[in-house]
Parts: sequence; C-alpha cells; structure tokens
Amino acid sequence: MKQYLFTGAGNNFVVFDGSRGDIEEIRRTEKIVELCRENKTDGMMILGLDPEADFSMEFYNPDGSGGMMCGNGGRCIVAFADYLGLKPASADGTWLFRAPDGLHTATILEKGCPGKPWTVRLKMIDVKGIEAIKEGYFLNTGTRHFVRFVGDVETVDVEKNGRELRWDKVFAPEGTNVNFVESAADGLHVRTFEKGVEGETLACGTGLTASAIAAFAAGIKAANRSSTRYDLQCRRGDWLSVEFVPDGGGYFHDIYLTGPAEMI
Repeated sequence: MKQYLFTGAGNNFVVFDGSRGDIEEIRRTEKIVELCRENKTDGMMILGLDPEADFSMEFYNPDGSGGMMCGNGGRCIVAFADYLGLKPASADGTWLFRAPDGLHTATILEKGCPGKPWTVRLKMIDVKGIEAIKEGYFLNTGTRHFVRFVGDVETVDVEKNGRELRWDKVFAPEGTNVNFVESAADGLHVRTFEKGVEGETLACGTGLTASAIAAFAAGIKAANRSSTRYDLQCRRGDWLSVEFVPDGGGYFHDIYLTGPAEMI
C-alpha cells in the first residue's frame, strides 16, 4: 500500500489511505514501529471510513501505542483527505472526522498541495478540568499533558526533566506528555517531551493546546491580544494559534488549533 509523509509544524507522520483497501497488516505493533523508524516519523496515521463522518483517523505512536488524539496529526489528515480528492458532506466545507477521542470538525483556511502547506483550523475536544500540581498544570486535551512555565525554555534539559515528569508516580499508570513553556513578548515558546515517542519532538498540537489553556489558568495574557487567543512557537520555529472560550471552574470549550499541514 502506498505511504505518504506529512508534517505539522515539524511533527512528522507516515500516513495511509485505509478507505480503499485492506490495511490490517500495518496495524501490527511491529509494523508500526518499523514504519516510524524507517521514515523517522513521530507517528503513523490511517484514514478510514466512518458511517457518521467524512472519514476516521487512527493514530499510533512510534512504539505502536494508540488510543489518543494528535492535534498536528489531525490537521495533517484533513489535508491528506483534501489531497485524496475527498469532499466534506457539509455545505459550508467543514470537515467532520472521528478521532480516538471523538468527533472533530476542521476547516481548510488555505488550500495546499505538494510543495505548499495547507492551513487548517481544527476544533479540539472540550477540556473538563485543569489541576495545579507539581509546579505546573495537568489537563487532558485529547491526550494527557503536564505544563510547566519556565524563565528560559532554551536552557531546559527537556530529555532529562521531561522523562522524569513523564514517569512521575503522580501521573501513573498512564503517564503524561510534558511541556515546558516560556511566556515571551511575541507569544508562548513551547518544547514538548512526548510519551510514546519517549523524547522531545519538534511540535505537539495537543501540547500547544494544553500550554495555551494552562497560560490562561496561570494568569498569563495572550501577547498583544485582549481575547483568549494565544500565539505559540514550536521547536522548529513555526507559529500556531490556539483560541478557546473559558467557562469557569477549569472548563473550556470551542477550542481551536490553527496551523500548517504539509506533504513532504
């Protein structure tokens, strides 16, 4: 089966069209590990059929684990669906797809093609609670994230400190992704240690979403904005945005992650 490579702000994925053939072989853990290693990607995705949506999204980490959402992957799989020539059922062009954490909608703000990135605005799941813990914040944005604010994100030993927090007993047994965030004049600068990858990645969409919401909880205002829209920079240098509506009591809804999705 033909494989495709996409990147979402430096988060790289090997992607398959599972809507037109048998893809059971590539669901095997050993095969997922092999494909991610050979392509040097942060995960694998499969686009499939869904009776209640335009398509389904399966996401797997490089170690073969799955069952969680990937924000950058979500934007990339929408771009992939567009590249394949699929069309959303909605009259206004809004995509609807099923991910491991439920149904998501997305809009292509700028159409791309090989050599030119798509810009995709993806609606994330509602956040139902945020906990102040271990000098940071813990929340679930489709997968579990811990966020800690630091003075200079460039000086953080993400591999060492991220691994320690990822395996900390307070997050057992599932563990957590770990984000280190610096609040600067131009926005939030984020570095993420991802479980399943077991190392720092160049970007993490659910981590950016968690970082923006944690910034609000910490009283950090969005740079040069009066609204709850935060600009965030990933490790590769890409800028993305996260906007949301706070409900009070640690609840947030209408959460959108906007950024690039590119075929590589």
